[in-house]
Formats: sequence, structure tokens, C-alpha cells
Amino acid sequence: MIFQLDPHDIRFPDPALAEPDGLLAVGGDLTAARLLEAYKQGIFPWYNDDTPILWYSPHERFVLFPDELKIGKSMRRIIRSAHFDVTYDRAFTEVIAACASQPRTGQDGTWITKDMQEAYISLHALGYAHAVEVWSGTKLVGGLYGVAIGHVFCGESMFSSEANASKVALASLCQTGSHKLIDCQVYTDHLASLGARMIPRWQYMEYVTKSLH
Repeated sequence: MIFQLDPHDIRFPDPALAEPDGLLAVGGDLTAARLLEAYKQGIFPWYNDDTPILWYSPHERFVLFPDELKIGKSMRRIIRSAHFDVTYDRAFTEVIAACASQPRTGQDGTWITKDMQEAYISLHALGYAHAVEVWSGTKLVGGLYGVAIGHVFCGESMFSSEANASKVALASLCQTGSHKLIDCQVYTDHLASLGARMIPRWQYMEYVTKSLH
């Protein structure tokens, strides 16, 4: 069943009622209050410019436990080298814009619409959305952004304009020690190769709930 959200009520239906593909609801808005309410219930927006706002809560969640990150020897050498510099929350707006413009195989356009960018920039200003930036000299060459719900980092997107830059961003995020779980939302071969795996929604929500207390 797909629910129509009340524009004046930020509450969501029970995520367990989502469709098999995870689609739960349609409509609403991207205010900070609604977005935070969504993340606390394991729900996230995912839509295109030509669709209304769609809200998903997959029955299985694709996640990465930081201590399960798989980094090969060559990648370890790159991380230890002085080739890249890593910063946090120094260029959030630039990272989300780069993620939106990153070409992706099998995708025409981007789901990171202008409205989405503005919404997450607002969350960043409130201290909930964060970015990891990877630099080569003074040039931003990679990074990722997402929303922190307690000790769970809900990853939204990453980009790389230079080989291995996004891997450096992810490795740096895992090494901060601030997150017990990184939510990757939906399966990709790339993240699976780095150690991400599926867990049931109930287990994911246990981490979220504990993170909030």
C-alpha cells in the first residue's frame, strides 16, 4: 500500500507497510522536521524532477559496518600517502552539487534535484547533514554526504572525479569512530565490494533506535 502524506502532518505510516520495492508514501515536503522524522523511522526520499516526492523504507537495508570495510593493500598505500587531503564539513554545498552532476551508469539525469540540494543544505546548517571532502591540492576531487542520526550515518551519495577519491572519503568516514553503522540504503556492486551487506529492516531500526537514546 502506498500512502498519501498530509502536507500539514509530518508523521509517516508504519514502514513495515511499504511495498516490496520499499516505496511507502508519496507527497509531503522536504522540510527539516519531516526529513528528520523520516530518518528516525528508517525512511528516506528518492525521486526525480518529473515525479512527486517518493518516500522509501526497504524491507532489507544495505549497510556498512565501519570495522568490516574492505580496503586492499594498494588502497591502503594511497590513504597513507600525501596525495589526498581530507576535510569534514568544509565544502558541503560543493560536495552535494558534485554528487548531483556525477554521471552514473544506467541513470538519465539525477535524483538529487535542486529542491533536494536545498533541503540537505538546510539540514547541514542545522548540524544534521555532513560531508567528507577529498582534495588534490586545492581541487575538490571526491567526497560524500549524508545525515547523522545519533551514531548511524545515513549516506546519501558520493562522487569522484579522480580515481579512488570516493573510496578515500568512505575510508575516512569509517575511521572517525563516530559511527557504528553507515546506511548505504540500496545495493550497489561497488559498495558490496567494499564490505557493505544486507540486513533486515528490524535490525537496522534497532541500531537507529539505540542511537537516539
